[in-house]
Amino acid sequence: MNEACDPVKNLRFCRPLGGGIEFGETGAQAIARELLEEVDAAVTDVRFLGALENIFTYLGQPGHEIVLVYDAVLSDSSLYQRPFLAGRESDGQPFQATWRELGSFGPALPLYPEGLAELLASSSS
Repeated sequence: MNEACDPVKNLRFCRPLGGGIEFGETGAQAIARELLEEVDAAVTDVRFLGALENIFTYLGQPGHEIVLVYDAVLSDSSLYQRPFLAGRESDGQPFQATWRELGSFGPALPLYPEGLAELLASSSS
């Protein structure tokens, strides 16, 4: 997960890694590309979990997106043993992606987009 902050709301939150789909690319191809670009990690076994419609406000600006949610396996299993993965956003800003238990999210540290925790919980059962 990538932890971020909205200083307008004074709110810390987490979002999964990912990004936009480029023209001519499938959602599965996009997530594989994004993880390679952001944290230099190749993936296999990409599996579609569902879609979420996300209407939100960030930095005081309204936003609306359709989020395609995928699960995948990191090709290099040693990455799961690291406390974090060093990453870089498309604008060059560095970040640290951390592993978190689904139960660690709540009012003090929400997981966005809304509905993601429930989708992940239902897909793991």
